[in-house]
Amino acid sequence: MADTTAFELVTPARVMISRDAGMVVAPGVEGLFGVLPRHAPLISTLQRGVVEVYDNGQVTDRIMVDGGIADVAEDRCTILAERAEKLDAGNQAAVEAQLQAAKDNGQDSVVDFLEAVLVALKA
Repeated sequence: MADTTAFELVTPARVMISRDAGMVVAPGVEGLFGVLPRHAPLISTLQRGVVEVYDNGQVTDRIMVDGGIADVAEDRCTILAERAEKLDAGNQAAVEAQLQAAKDNGQDSVVDFLEAVLVALKA
């Protein structure tokens, strides 16, 4: 069996992902970093960007985060994100609806994040 590390991505509203992963790539403030099983412990601040979760060398999940903290230990990686959205085509209509609601309510920081999500969805 391939080595994995426990991965969890948590927002203030919910646990978005909780599963084993072969590798996690996160957008640290000093650049992207990858977390493999038996990684050295670290804590990093995150910037807005895409977290990619790999299994068997393939990206299985892409999640846009809006800052946060990554806590890495030898056997796990936990990301505490201020906001997060899964990047899959089936989620686009929901993101567009959230974007319109945020515009209507004058929530500029939410608008900026959701516009970045839509750009990432098209990439």
